Amino acid sequence: MTKKKTKPRSRATVDRIEDDVAVLVVDGQQVTRALGTLPSGVREGDVVDLETGTVDAEATEALRVEVRAAREQAMRGKKPPAGDFDL
Repeated sequence: MTKKKTKPRSRATVDRIEDDVAVLVVDGQQVTRALGTLPSGVREGDVVDLETGTVDAEATEALRVEVRAAREQAMRGKKPPAGDFDL
């Protein structure tokens, strides 16, 4: 019995949106695309399936959970800076 080789899906994460240009991370590399070529309503942090041109909701949520956990782990045990300051 042989296993079918499945082609890995080409996905990109929307790193940021600047005016009408989206900066995507594809296989660790930053690329830009016109915002109009991406799905309507795409947001920073969304995972886009480049083959189908759709937002992968499951992958997006999994990425958000992963980032949230990493942020919480990084902040664990750290105290906020002392004193007053303005942002």
